Amino acid sequence: MLELAILGFLYDVPLHGYVLRRHIAALTGHVRPVAESTLYPAIKRLEKAGLLARTTEPGAVAAPRHVLTLTEEGRQELHRRLAEPGQREITDENHWFTLLAFLRHLDDPAAQATVLRRRLAFLEEPASFFYDGDRPLRAEELDDPFRRGVLTVARATSRAELAWLRDTLASLGDVAR
Repeated sequence: MLELAILGFLYDVPLHGYVLRRHIAALTGHVRPVAESTLYPAIKRLEKAGLLARTTEPGAVAAPRHVLTLTEEGRQELHRRLAEPGQREITDENHWFTLLAFLRHLDDPAAQATVLRRRLAFLEEPASFFYDGDRPLRAEELDDPFRRGVLTVARATSRAELAWLRDTLASLGDVAR
């Protein structure tokens, strides 16, 4: 998720590390705060893999500033990750939102639709946070108002996302299944 966010934010414009960190925090910080101890090793891994390039500019007041740029290999890797997301990027909401934030960089509407159809299929499967044996429980079946709240909010969110997915697939010229 972090590497995808780094590649995604650098796709449009080179950024200083601290600006990149602020962008990532704005996208995922409420769920996963981005610590320097996490971000900078990820940047170094991507740089070592040839996906990022670093240039140094004089600092305005103090130390020199490092500017990160996506290489052509980095652009190709971002396209690959967007077109071929792992199962976790489809099923985990936080990973999904990170993927979705950059899906516009995948220029092919058919490839975008393929990713959206995978999410749609996942959301259309019966599921619950709570079960009676193997049977998913519905909110109405729960006596606990807090668990009922979890399911009520999740159902409303899923309905909204399903509607958005179907509308977006239609706008991409895809017939939602």
